[in-house]
Amino acid sequence: MNPLNHVAIIMDGNGRWGLKYKNSRNAGHKAGLKTVEKIIKATIKNKIKFLTLYAFSTENWRRPQKEIAFLFSLLENFLSNRLNELHNQNIRIKIIGKKSFSQRLNKLLNLSEKKTLKNDRLQINLALNYGSKSELIDAFKKIKKNKENINERNLSRNLQTKNIPDPDLLIRTGNTKRLSNFLLWQVAYSEIFFEKKLWPAFNENDYKRIIKEYKSIKRNFGKI
Repeated sequence: MNPLNHVAIIMDGNGRWGLKYKNSRNAGHKAGLKTVEKIIKATIKNKIKFLTLYAFSTENWRRPQKEIAFLFSLLENFLSNRLNELHNQNIRIKIIGKKSFSQRLNKLLNLSEKKTLKNDRLQINLALNYGSKSELIDAFKKIKKNKENINERNLSRNLQTKNIPDPDLLIRTGNTKRLSNFLLWQVAYSEIFFEKKLWPAFNENDYKRIIKEYKSIKRNFGKI
């Protein structure tokens, strides 16, 4: 049975779910947040130590400004209202991506990281304004600046995910089979599950089913 230490999720399908069932993309994002809360609880229940959620990519800035503003207001409200609860549950929050948001949101993100820094029950990595290609370019720039050798070890330690184990399992909802510039280096040997359900419809039983199937897979890492 495969150990499961780190799950990464591309939470795709919020907007499509919202249009289909509520005639509103924003309603889908709001429903998707409820799914996030369910999956956090299930992750803790399964004693998984790391959960990385793709919340907003560098490409998502191309979306309508009203939708972007709604997404960030959802995030602000969630952290403002639930940060103490997350902290009391011994959950650590870490942001990967470039913090180039409003002063209020940046302050809230920094507070979330600082307040929960020493928590060790579960680490939630929120990928915000994150793009793997720019992350890799930045890592190479750091290596060059520090006059280090270019090798796997030095590249990994200059990524935003340094000190975080690579995902064992990557789940993408929404019936779309692509990585969308997410953790391209880190998921080299992750087991990838593409789920047909849109993110707001994804539930604990779906998560449980995928985890069970993951644990039964023979992982060779290039060996026979």
